[in-house]
Amino acid sequence: MKVSQFVFYGIFFIGISSVNAQEKTSLTLNEAINLAWAKSNEVTLANTKVKTKKYELQSTKNNQYPDVKLSGQYQRLANANINFKLNQNNNGSQQAIPVVDQLMIGQLNASLPIFSGFKIRNSIVVYENLYQAEMATSSQTKEEIASRVIDYYASLYKAQKTIELLKENQKTAQQRVKDFIELEKNGIIPRNDLLKSKLQTSKIQLSLDETNNNLKIINFYLVTLLKLEPNTKLEIREADFADFQMTNVPTNELPALENRKDLEAIRFQGKASEANIKIAKGSYYPSIAIVGGYTALDLSNVITVQNAMNIGVGISYDLSAILKNGTLVKLAESKFLEVQNSELVLTDYIKIQVKKAIEDYDLALKQKVVYNEAAEQATENYRIVKDKYDNGLSDTNDLLEADVEQLSSKINTALAKANTIQKYYELLSVTGQLSQTFNIAQK
Repeated sequence: MKVSQFVFYGIFFIGISSVNAQEKTSLTLNEAINLAWAKSNEVTLANTKVKTKKYELQSTKNNQYPDVKLSGQYQRLANANINFKLNQNNNGSQQAIPVVDQLMIGQLNASLPIFSGFKIRNSIVVYENLYQAEMATSSQTKEEIASRVIDYYASLYKAQKTIELLKENQKTAQQRVKDFIELEKNGIIPRNDLLKSKLQTSKIQLSLDETNNNLKIINFYLVTLLKLEPNTKLEIREADFADFQMTNVPTNELPALENRKDLEAIRFQGKASEANIKIAKGSYYPSIAIVGGYTALDLSNVITVQNAMNIGVGISYDLSAILKNGTLVKLAESKFLEVQNSELVLTDYIKIQVKKAIEDYDLALKQKVVYNEAAEQATENYRIVKDKYDNGLSDTNDLLEADVEQLSSKINTALAKANTIQKYYELLSVTGQLSQTFNIAQK
């Protein structure tokens, strides 16, 4: 008894120290996704690009306002020797030239564009659409990050559930080995049966080691994505992932064509390309602007000019554009066609994605039903085989095989439940409804 108590307390304290050394963190799926949105480098980069496009749009809008330039000069002049032939009186003597030793000039010029072949207006349209496209791309990035978090989260849950079931089965297998050792010593069973039970225990340990390795890798992926401490151990509780109702399941591609942000982005890019064609054609027109200015000048001892104001209309026309601009127009039209064809390609790809996601989700639902039935059958089969074995009506092979089938069915049932949820979220992702689902959950 003393030895048993010593072993028991030893295991107890080792377990406590192990828990303290590796403290686990639990996150709901909604918390994990919102944490990724807040800290992900990809989302941060996407938001920065949105700000850049916003500033580009504002800079383009500034082109419709007047250009005002203020300039001034002060020059110190040397005393040059000047012989001004025309500056002579009737008797041939030259009048004295004043000393000119400094020059001061101040100018204020303004120009307000009135007409530039609609270039300014269409440039604003271009950058407004590019800004909207970048916002849509940013939203698509959030969608992709959420989908990646779900994949890691589901894989982590599957690994943890598998380890839990393997450990339960390992305890049973280890106890069977202990029982078989005693039976083999007493000559009740052959040594071959003992070796078979030990082999099964070894196989369980190998599966457990492999699953633990996968668990560590997936945990590191998710922790890195969430920007948590590298040694953080995440624990997925079943209530945080598996206990919820799957509602509003998409059944066709219509929601995707309405909600997909990558498709929305390319449509805005198409509008921008269409406006670029108008900009290219704008070079066929002259540019007209209102110009005005004010000048003040002082040339010492010679001339002083004040209140020299001017206002008028300036016009410029690039005659070479009549010959050269045709190529630029064709280039802009070709780029517009590129965007249109890209939209068609993406639309077909989205339809394929949605169809596959719908079929995968339906298959997951069917598999879940079958695996649940198989689990019940495997449990009942093991009970019957175990009863037969205890009564000498079945051999060790049958018992071990039934045990393996029972373990496999339990694992398949647990994974099928998680897989159904994962396929549901994949379906929401390809139809562009994943982010809004978690945005609503956040609110």
